[in-house]
Amino acid sequence: MKKKQATGLWMIGRFPQSGVTVYEKQGKRISRSAHNKTKPNHCTLKQFEQRQRMRHSIALWHALSWCNPMFTEHQSAYSGFVALANRLPAVFINDRDASNNASLLMPDIPVSEGTLLSVKQYLGEVDGATALITNMKKSNIRQGMELYLYTAEQKIERDCPKVYFEVRKVTKDEMTETDNGLALVGDDFANTNKGWALVLVKGERCSSQGIVTRCTLYQQYTTPEAMISAAKSHSNRKMKIDLSSNAF
Repeated sequence: MKKKQATGLWMIGRFPQSGVTVYEKQGKRISRSAHNKTKPNHCTLKQFEQRQRMRHSIALWHALSWCNPMFTEHQSAYSGFVALANRLPAVFINDRDASNNASLLMPDIPVSEGTLLSVKQYLGEVDGATALITNMKKSNIRQGMELYLYTAEQKIERDCPKVYFEVRKVTKDEMTETDNGLALVGDDFANTNKGWALVLVKGERCSSQGIVTRCTLYQQYTTPEAMISAAKSHSNRKMKIDLSSNAF
């Protein structure tokens, strides 16, 4: 609060109750309106959607970054990831969970971007067993090339959804040859709370890959109802969201 000085019958300072500010300039006392004309931070639902998309991308990056993913076509791995993650469907998360870095597992979460040929991959079965199937042949894995398997898992912690990532090196001997291509076979690939991506790496180069998953939890966070509910939880004195605007 600004100091008020008594000068005879005059008070120098800001008087919000009266809507007046009195100050002295070049020996003259001047009064002006003391009302704050700064508008509150308003945003439309469409703008709120963009904020939610960015916030979710950052939460996913925090979960993935410890795996040291490669995004070689950008100034940094972070900027490369966010540029790609912002293309994912928007998910609408309430204020409490968003503050706890909530994140959701969904198809195509990027785990790498580079100049090597992308590996096509999908979840299916090999001889009745669940598998991550690719279009690669053993001959495609040339000298100096390595394969890394990224695994993402959706968890719920204190009612807050969070994705966790891990990565490990895969050898050619672990792969099963099929008519369609090499596959990783195992019961784990039936898990509907997990997702996977095989990344081909050669030195400083890598393939561009995104997660494949059967997880559907994220879908309940993409509806108009989820958007309105999340917007109401975020709307406060610092940000007012125009709930009458249409973002769909």
